[in-house]
Amino acid sequence: MQKETENWFTSWFDTPYYHILYKDRDYDEALIFMEKLTGFLKLKRGETILDLACGKGRHARSLNELGYDVTGVDLSPASILYAKGYENDTLHFDVHDMCKPYHKKFDAVFNLFTSFGYFENEHDNLRTLTAIKADLKLTGKAVIDFMNVNYVISNLVEKETKTVDKITFHIHRYVKDGYIIKDISFKENNENYFFTEKVKALTKEDFLDYFDKAGIELLFTFGDYNLGAFDKEHSPRLILIFN
Repeated sequence: MQKETENWFTSWFDTPYYHILYKDRDYDEALIFMEKLTGFLKLKRGETILDLACGKGRHARSLNELGYDVTGVDLSPASILYAKGYENDTLHFDVHDMCKPYHKKFDAVFNLFTSFGYFENEHDNLRTLTAIKADLKLTGKAVIDFMNVNYVISNLVEKETKTVDKITFHIHRYVKDGYIIKDISFKENNENYFFTEKVKALTKEDFLDYFDKAGIELLFTFGDYNLGAFDKEHSPRLILIFN
């Protein structure tokens, strides 16, 4: 079954198969990263955080456990429906398009785990950054946790087969037209499925160009979840802190 929609992520992220394929993502790793990040930002317990493109709420739940008032938003109704099962007085989830400002301001806005650069329209990347700036309180800070494209491309595993919950996923990765693309095919109940993940190969310099257009100031850059220094060739992540 070929899934064709205007945006690939509106179909793929809202299927159960996306969450099956990535079910082994580490909750403990998320909590450690959130501890380091909030500590570095000197966020106080009770302060407000927007988790932008939160998925099923892995990072939002970690942040809430650390004592923060967290709102998680995502375009996927299925992901938000799942996340709402964890809601409490200081943890809320909402379906929301991250290209648009939310209806309140926060002490911090986090966009984590390469949840940026999905859009076909280049202008939507700039719209998202402008919306993030609008979501911040005057003294607030924002974080984008993106892949380091130089490292990813140089270490790209072209083909991989992965079996999860008795489903065998065939994965093909490649670079085309400035995007890092992952084709995912599998069969279940005698039906063939095909999905594509497509993320723009944005470098630090690309982000700086966006920041300049959006009136954003880059404050700090890190290269891994331990907040180590960023190295263009060897760092696995590109973590940008700005306001």
